[in-house]
Parts: sequence; structure tokens; C-alpha cells
Amino acid sequence: MFKENKKTTANDTLIGQGTLIEGTLASEASIRIEGEYRGDIECKADIIIGECGLARSNISAKDVVVAGKVIGDVTAGGRLTITSSGSVQGSIQAYALLIQDGGIFSGTCRMEPEKERSTPNQALRSAEADAAAAIKEQAKEKARQAG
Repeated sequence: MFKENKKTTANDTLIGQGTLIEGTLASEASIRIEGEYRGDIECKADIIIGECGLARSNISAKDVVVAGKVIGDVTAGGRLTITSSGSVQGSIQAYALLIQDGGIFSGTCRMEPEKERSTPNQALRSAEADAAAAIKEQAKEKARQAG
């Protein structure tokens, strides 16, 4: 009778209006900021910065919606939306970018097709492979000179 058939895999995180939090935040679930947050945020789901929200943060998430203010870098694996009341000051890296009339963006932007995007670990492995190939090439050259 009182039981609801709700299926939830993870709870969303809300930082309410009038709340100030500092630190590093990592989350599997969505995050909504209506208060103030200072520190890095890494989220596997979506982040919403509400109209009253202020994030002095470097943000990494799937999709990001900014209706408040972000001071810092934003990396969105999907879409970054800056609403008419939103403001972003910093570097942006996203697959898709939408800035509504009245939205403010001050900084640099880099957009990459999905197939070209790589994780930091993939980029590191690629750099290591390039370095190993260069070392092998140098060894071959020394062998030719010596032989």
C-alpha cells in the first residue's frame, strides 16, 4: 500500500542555495548546484549549475547545463549548454556547445568529434608508444652507423 515501485540506481547530489562547499567532488550520479562550490568536480553523469549556483571549479562531466556562473574549465563528453542566465569564464572542451541568447562565455573553446576524443590514459599510452618507436629508430640508426 505504501510501497512505491521506483527503480533508482544512484541518488542525485544537490548542493542547495545558501550552502558553500569546498573540496574535490567525484560522483557517479548527477549533480545539481544551487549554492556555491569551490574545487574540482568529476561526474560520470550530468551536472546542472542552477540560476543561483556558483561553481569556482574545473568541471568534468557527461553533459553540463549552466544557468548560474562557472569560473573555471569545463570538459563535457557530450553537450555543454549555457542558458540565457548562465555564464562561463574559462576554457571549454565539449562535443557540442549551445549558448542561448543572453548566455555569456569568456574564454577558449575546443570542440572535437567523438571519435577523436581520447581519455588522458589513452593519450598517455599513445605518447609512450610514440616515444618507444623513436627510441627503436635511434637504435637502428646507431647500429647502421656502427656496422
